[in-house]
Amino acid sequence: MSVVGSLGAADRHVHLDRRRRGHRWSAGIPFAVLAVVARVLIVRLPLTPDEGGYLLAASQWHLGTSTYGAYFVDRPPLLMAIYAGADLLGGGLALRVIGVVAAAVAVLIAGRIGGRAAAAAAAVFVITPLFGTGNVDGELLALPLVLGGLLMLVRALTPAEPHLGRVAAAAGVLAMAAVLVKQDMVDVFVGAVGASAALAVDRRWQHLRELLIGFAVGALSTGVSALGLAWLRGTSPTRLWDALVTFRVQAGAVISANGDAAGGTTERLHVMLRALVLSGAPLVAVVALVAAGMPPMGPSRGRAPELDLRWVAVPVLTWEAVGALLGGSYWLHYLIALIPGIVLLVAAVPLHASTWKRRLLAGALVIAGISTSDLFAQGVAHQPAPSSDAQVSAYLAAHRRSGTTVVVAFGHPNIVYDAGMTSPYEHLWSLSVRVRDPRLSELMTVMGEPQAPQWVVVAGASLDTWGVDATAAEQVLRQHYRLATTVEDWRVFERN
Repeated sequence: MSVVGSLGAADRHVHLDRRRRGHRWSAGIPFAVLAVVARVLIVRLPLTPDEGGYLLAASQWHLGTSTYGAYFVDRPPLLMAIYAGADLLGGGLALRVIGVVAAAVAVLIAGRIGGRAAAAAAAVFVITPLFGTGNVDGELLALPLVLGGLLMLVRALTPAEPHLGRVAAAAGVLAMAAVLVKQDMVDVFVGAVGASAALAVDRRWQHLRELLIGFAVGALSTGVSALGLAWLRGTSPTRLWDALVTFRVQAGAVISANGDAAGGTTERLHVMLRALVLSGAPLVAVVALVAAGMPPMGPSRGRAPELDLRWVAVPVLTWEAVGALLGGSYWLHYLIALIPGIVLLVAAVPLHASTWKRRLLAGALVIAGISTSDLFAQGVAHQPAPSSDAQVSAYLAAHRRSGTTVVVAFGHPNIVYDAGMTSPYEHLWSLSVRVRDPRLSELMTVMGEPQAPQWVVVAGASLDTWGVDATAAEQVLRQHYRLATTVEDWRVFERN
């Protein structure tokens, strides 16, 4: 049996022809509309810390003292470029609209890959609150790029593809673009490895050579271009390496050294795993894998090879699961990264599969859809009171003077952005404080300068937190600042 051909010779060409004709862009339109309607209902939710922090950093991206201007951000340049565009278009609302567009495009591409079932799977999981979909983060923004790259890879695997080189290059472009939005979204690269292995075992050497050359040209040209443009904007390759590689290694060591004190890491892992199970995603993946069967082994013995998505889907979904676990912090939006692998598995179910298998897959999708719709409806119906972050931002905005700044200790840069202020401290997130300024030397320098921030917002009773020695910094804070107000667990200090 063929590695890329699982069907008998009699129905092989029929299957491929039906896949081509049946999986058109129109297959995903109803589900894309559903995703748009659902996400439009939540565009007015308050900005999350990541959203506010990225908008703040992107709004002043220039040649400066840190990765992106004045701020250290451990994210790639294309993500910051998207946030810079959102800031120019109006800030938080524009960002949420971009998230709506990303979700809709992802669903449409899923339908093009695998028809209505794949589009339904994508729609369910870009809507479910269990995947943290209220947050427009790197995973969501990279999702259409990943699915687009996989679509190009699927086309490149088709024996009759007349533009193999260009399609492979497009897959490489989208693969690198996804990484430039979220550095661990290497799904298309993983899929290319799986596809290459299938072609090699099937002895389709010419096809493999053209695929690899086109893919490499597309990926390398995109990467070099992006690095060059970021450098012109003020972010050099060495700073990107420090933020994306060196810092992540250091952060892993800091988190490991502090055990469960690291912000409830173990608890968040349990929450993420429970959310994954409740979403129905594992059920859909397992049922799709059973319905598709296992990939056959061995060369095609001269028969026309058939497209078999399992050789791409299985390694891609495996990597996505590993990547979510290796993320370390276990936020719910990590689970969005699983969508491409699930879409590919659903698309891998052959059109000639038995009725019971297709009904089983449909049932799994219905279960996941019911879970999503129920949780989403509860979230829309429940109107929470303004969060403590929003209350602090409102207080700062009401009492600020022109040119004044604020430091939030630690994390929650959305407070700074929502207050319409800036921070003189380069570390907007708590993890970078713990890794790069654990003794708060930089913070003490900032608070002692003539241009010190007017406000310092502290979470809890003091600056002390895990991984940080705040003894000296606490003395500087009490020397130069007085307590102005408290909002729940936040304490707002104003400079004397």
